[in-house]
Amino acid sequence: MTDQASNPASNPAQEATVSAHRTSREDRRRVARMEARRAFAAARAQRRKRDNLFAAAAAVVLLALAVALQVSWFSSDPTAEELALLKEDAAVAELPDVPDPSVAAGKTFTGSLSLGQGEVGVELDGAAAPQAVSVFKTLADDGYFTGKDCHRLTATETVSVLQCGSPNGDGQADQDFLWGPVENAPADGVYPAGTVAVARGNDVMSNGTQFFIVYKDSTLPQETGGYTIMGKVTSGLDVVQAIASSGTDSGGTDGFPKDPVTINSFTLK
Repeated sequence: MTDQASNPASNPAQEATVSAHRTSREDRRRVARMEARRAFAAARAQRRKRDNLFAAAAAVVLLALAVALQVSWFSSDPTAEELALLKEDAAVAELPDVPDPSVAAGKTFTGSLSLGQGEVGVELDGAAAPQAVSVFKTLADDGYFTGKDCHRLTATETVSVLQCGSPNGDGQADQDFLWGPVENAPADGVYPAGTVAVARGNDVMSNGTQFFIVYKDSTLPQETGGYTIMGKVTSGLDVVQAIASSGTDSGGTDGFPKDPVTINSFTLK
């Protein structure tokens, strides 16, 4: 058995160098994982279907690229910008557990969605959609929405919505924060102007952090279960309509708003 006291004294400078190399190596690994997640997100964005209010599945080829990026190392140390982005991604990942429906069951919450363009008053109905309202009340209380973008404006003949709440502002979801089921979806697929509903993916258990505001009477496809109506706009719908009037940045009927929209705060009481 080795006696710790008999070991030769270590060299402080050598220890510092080893520690620095270890830290750099760990930083490279973390940045590689970050790039892998982004490659995967890019694949999902390219496969997005126009009739969904959420992203579709990733392409297999780009998924393989994401895996390759994850296991590879950078040939040089990560830059300060890369490390800053890494910290940003880590903050995004800090979502709460999906709350129990009892948080909002039978309750009504009123509050304000503060956008860069103005205030939008909202009311969420925990009696009609207890799971959804529990989630969004918890996220709002945690300050999750502060600084998030409203990344999607849709203005087709049948769908007129502004969608917000994506973790990175690109329409992608946090795959570790998905929940369901769909609640309070209209059987006829009609979502009146002023509706506040939950965006999701291709199945009823793929709700996340995103929501949309209907600024003009809309009809959405219900074949896969519809979308949860969790509340309504009580004031300031004209703010959203003004954003919509500027169109998308591409000039099309579905894309990023030409007038960038950032959430300053989302409060519910």
